[in-house]
Amino acid sequence: MLMPQSDVPLQVRYTLELAGGPRPRVCVMNTATGDDPAGYVRFYDRLADAAAEVRHLALFPMPNVSDPEDLLLSQDVIFVGGGSVANMMAVWRVHGIDDILRKAWHAGIILAGSSAGGICWFSGGTTDSFGTRLRPFTDGMGMLPGSFCPHYHSEPERRPLYRRLVADGSLEAGIACDDGVAAHFVDDEAAEFVSDRPDGKAYRVTASSETPAATRFLGAD
Repeated sequence: MLMPQSDVPLQVRYTLELAGGPRPRVCVMNTATGDDPAGYVRFYDRLADAAAEVRHLALFPMPNVSDPEDLLLSQDVIFVGGGSVANMMAVWRVHGIDDILRKAWHAGIILAGSSAGGICWFSGGTTDSFGTRLRPFTDGMGMLPGSFCPHYHSEPERRPLYRRLVADGSLEAGIACDDGVAAHFVDDEAAEFVSDRPDGKAYRVTASSETPAATRFLGAD
């Protein structure tokens, strides 16, 4: 059974548990939507009852803190929201956020995200950043090996396009996830796949194959 909308999302709860401690520090970044204030309000609302200290880093129209590096490197979890991964990466690079996130990763801070916030850690993936038609994106940070495809079965064109792009070499082999499914990496190795839906699946996709990965439903815990 899915959790009510007012509850802490299962994946967020899972991430907070990974962080450990009685009150982990969490910073959300919604650069991919141009720092839409409504997105931040929703995140704060969803975590209102969670045992967490929640902050956010906005870059539009200018950074909302004097030292973004100090903020990010003081967190236990950094969560990146969805939207335009191409625009997000461009803005991050202008502000040096990509370098700061690499430092955070090496410091053991948990990096998480959804959609664009999932693609960004890989070499690339499928995106609608350039228009309504899905296209390949190949300018990710490459912190994790291969490519990533979100929304694998919820958007009709995602799966066939991703398989075609991996098959012809436009994208590296990688991981595809249904909505509500997350890949948990430890360093640069996929340690587990988890889902906030009973039927959610993750897949390993190569040029010649698509293989379902064992995916644990968090609601069964």
